[in-house]
Parts: sequence; C-alpha cells; structure tokens
Amino acid sequence: MDERPGTLLINNVFAITPAILMGVSKVAKAFELIIFSRVLLGVCAGISYSALPMYLGELAPKNLRGALGTMTEVFVIVGVFLAQIFSLQAVLGNPTGWPLLLALTGVPTLFQLLSLPFYPESPRYTLIQRRDEETARQALRKLRGWKDVEDEIEEMRVEDQAERAEGRLSVLNLFTFRPLLWQLVSIIVLMAGQQLSGVNAVNYYADMIYLSAGVEAAHSQYVTVGAGVVNIVMTVISAGTVERLGRRRLLLVGYGICGSACLVLTLALLFQGTVPELSYLGIICVFAYIAGHSTGPSPVPSVVRTEIFLQSSRPAAFMVDGAVHWLTNFIVGFVFPSVQEVIGAYSFVIFAGICLLTAVYIYVVIPETKGRTFVEINRIFAKRNRVEIPEKKEEITDAGPCVSSLTAQETSF
Repeated sequence: MDERPGTLLINNVFAITPAILMGVSKVAKAFELIIFSRVLLGVCAGISYSALPMYLGELAPKNLRGALGTMTEVFVIVGVFLAQIFSLQAVLGNPTGWPLLLALTGVPTLFQLLSLPFYPESPRYTLIQRRDEETARQALRKLRGWKDVEDEIEEMRVEDQAERAEGRLSVLNLFTFRPLLWQLVSIIVLMAGQQLSGVNAVNYYADMIYLSAGVEAAHSQYVTVGAGVVNIVMTVISAGTVERLGRRRLLLVGYGICGSACLVLTLALLFQGTVPELSYLGIICVFAYIAGHSTGPSPVPSVVRTEIFLQSSRPAAFMVDGAVHWLTNFIVGFVFPSVQEVIGAYSFVIFAGICLLTAVYIYVVIPETKGRTFVEINRIFAKRNRVEIPEKKEEITDAGPCVSSLTAQETSF
C-alpha cells in the first residue's frame, strides 16, 4: 500500500475479472467460475477495505477527516441497498436475471478506472515517505483549490520530524513496539467489537424474526429493504454529525443502542410464544440494532484507525486492522448458527455483553480525536504508553546530535 491510488487502480483487476466470469457462468454452465470469482472479490474487498480509508484519511483536512472517513461506509451501505433492490424477484433476483445481477459488480469499477488516474498521490505520503515536498505542495493545492497550503505543509513537517526515530514499521515490528501498544490494542478492540457485537448475526436471524411476526416469506425481502433504508439514513446522519458530536460519543451511543436492542430482542424471542404481539417488538429491535450499529460501530472505526497512527506505522496497522475485521466476521458467520442452535435466543445476551465491554474500553482508553492533528493524537496515547515525545518541532531540532542517541521508545514519534 505504498502508493494509494496505484494500489486501488491495480485492485480493480480483482473486481472486473469476477464480474465478467460471473456474468458468463450460466452460459458456460460452470458453477466453478462463481466460486473462483468470489475468491477474487474477497481479495478486492480486503485491499479496498484498507487502502481506500487510509487514502481518504490522509487527503482530508483535519476538520473534515471524520466526514470523509465515514464516506467509505456510506457507499458500502448504499451498494448493499442497491444489491437488495436488484436482487428482488421482480427485478433480477430470478432464474433468468441473476447472471446480470452478479455482473453488475463491475459497473462501479469502471467508474473508478476512469477517475483514479486523475487523483493525486497522498500529500502526506509524498512529503514524509518520498521526501518530495514540492510535489506534496502541488497535490495539496489541487485538492484544496487554493494556493496557500503552508499550514498543512508545516503540520506534515512536524509529523515527519516527530516520527523519524520510529522508522518504517512492519506488522511484526508493530506488535513489539511499545510506543504504539495502546493504539494497536485499540484498533483490535474496535474491529473485533464491530463484528463480535453481532451485526451479521442479527442480519442472519432477521428473516426468522420477520416470519415469526407473521410476515410472509415472499414479503420478508421487502422488510429487509426497509432495514436497508434505516441503515443508509443512520450512516448518512453519522457522517454528517461525526465532526460535531465527535467519534467517542457516536461510538458509545451506537454500542449502547446495540446492546439494549440485543437484550430486548432476547426477551421478545423468549416470550413471543406466550405473548404473540412480542414478535413485532422483535422486528423493532432488529431495526433499532441496525440504526445503532450504523450510528457508530460501523462507520466510525474507519476514521479512528486512520487518526491514531502516524504515517510510517499506518500501513502495518491497517493490515492488522483488516485481518481482525475479516477474521472476526468469519468467526461470527461460522459459529453463530451453532451457538444459536444450542442456546437459542440467549445468544444475543453474548452480543449485548460484547457491546458493553467494547463501550467500556472506548470510554476508558480511546480519546476524542476530532479537530486534532495526528501528532496531537499520538501525544495523548504516548502518556498511556508511558513514553515521552517532543512537544514542538523546535525542541527536536535543538536537540542536535543527541537525538540520534535516543532509543526509539524515547523518541517514539
């Protein structure tokens, strides 16, 4: 992920190829093409999940970092919603239309192929890692639309000076580097909490809840579309308020709603046999859970993970972040049906507990990051990591030859 636009551009191969293969799979009478295509799409999703938020986070000015960072989740949700619409039986979700439905995944890729070559490289990457200040300045002027970008250039210089002793960190180095201990733990907790809080389990169980409430199987897909609308609306609201309300507040409110919805859903499922009307409460809980997750746990971690790491450690951090995200996603999808079969509705109590634990961690450990530079955020974490970092660029410069004799932990950033 050294070159952000270049990585995203090459990644399009893993989207266009599957779209073509899935589109012709029915004509070729080869279901193996669909399986192979799904593998390629998994590669595409994994790369995009890390490279795109990192690129947007590095491009954005600090007062818009939250809004731009959540845009990835907004468009993911919009894509899911459009897929739900197109997959309706009356549209393309039928025996004749499904090859076209699967091939539609290549359409957004074509737009990206046409537009990405015109996007500049991340100015932060250009200045800090390529040491090309003039190109970074030109990229900033193009992105901002005005000539005076010296304040941002100076901020990048401070970040460059502050993290010079750290050097380029690999994933292994990241796990053994004490000055980044709590940042690393934080992204693991955020990503694990996002998936282990039960979002995919609720989606998995939703159709059964709709059926128990008397919704016919043929109509449950329309209720699912309604849930998709709630998802979009709340994610857009989150994107619009993240700079006003802050990251922590949205995360805490979101996990609070999700945990409460899981507890009430447990009661509704347990007693709906005795009180049939409670089945409708189950539907309300599903919608409430989706609204809560869309408020904080879904969109906000992509912002926080960009902000709590500096330039040299961010690629390695995103690799860890992505691995935890997809691993916990797989665990929930693989384990939940078996757990639900054994303990039934009580499985949602587990998710409520995870929501609570994640919220407690966020409240105790993760600072508010809105409106702060990357260096300021890392100074806050430095206190928890029990390391010292210079307060100003001048202090680093005045240190002279002494800087080189300090350990990486003493000059952590």
